[in-house]
Amino acid sequence: MAEAQPGRLTIRIAQILLVVAAGGLWAASRLAWVDLRTFDGLSPPKVVTLTGADWSSGLLPLAVVLLVAAIAVLAVRGWALRILAVLVALASLATGYLAVTMLEIPDVALRAADLAHVPLLELVGSERHHAGPVITLAAAVCALIGAALLMRAATTAGGTSTRYVTPGARRATLRRKGSDEASMSERTMWDALDEGHDPTAESDESAPSPGGDPPPEPDTEGR
Repeated sequence: MAEAQPGRLTIRIAQILLVVAAGGLWAASRLAWVDLRTFDGLSPPKVVTLTGADWSSGLLPLAVVLLVAAIAVLAVRGWALRILAVLVALASLATGYLAVTMLEIPDVALRAADLAHVPLLELVGSERHHAGPVITLAAAVCALIGAALLMRAATTAGGTSTRYVTPGARRATLRRKGSDEASMSERTMWDALDEGHDPTAESDESAPSPGGDPPPEPDTEGR
C-alpha cells in the first residue's frame, strides 16, 4: 500500500490538471478574441465581436476530450492508461497550436472578417484580445503535464494497485495461489515416497498427542 499511494497521488494530480485545462478552454471559448469595427456608409458604425468559439470551433470539443479523459482515468490501467496519456498529449498539442497561431498571426482582420461574414469594404479596423489565447496556451501546458503524469503512473507499481483490481480477478489470483500450494504439497509427498519414506507416517509422528505429550521416540534398543 505504501508503494501504491504515490501512484494514486500522481493520478489525482493529473486528473486535477485535466479538469483545470478543460475549464480553461471553456472559459477561453467564451471570451472575446477579436473585435471588428465596420461601417457601411448608411448605418452607424458597429463592432462585431468574435469569441474563442467563433475563432476556433475546436476549443469546446478539446475541452470535452480533456474532461472525459479525466473521468476515464478512474477505469483504465496499464497499456490503456498509456494510450489515454498519448491521446491527452495530442489534444494538448492541438490546443497549443490554436493558441500560438492566434498570437503569432500578423493580421487577424482578414480571418475575423471571413468568420464574421463582414465585407472587406465595410471593415474599418480590428482589435486583438490576448486573454483568451493566453488561457488556451496555459490549458495546453496543464494538459501536457497531466499527460506526462499519467504516463508516469502507468509505468510505476502504483498505477496497478490492487485497489483497482476487480473482485473476480482477486478470486482468480487466490485460486491460482491455492492450486500452486496444492501442487507443491503433492510434489513434496512424491519426493518422500521416492526416498522410501511414508509422508503420512511422518505427519502422524510429528503431530502432538491429545494429552499434549510429545510423540514417543522410536525404540532402537537392541538394533
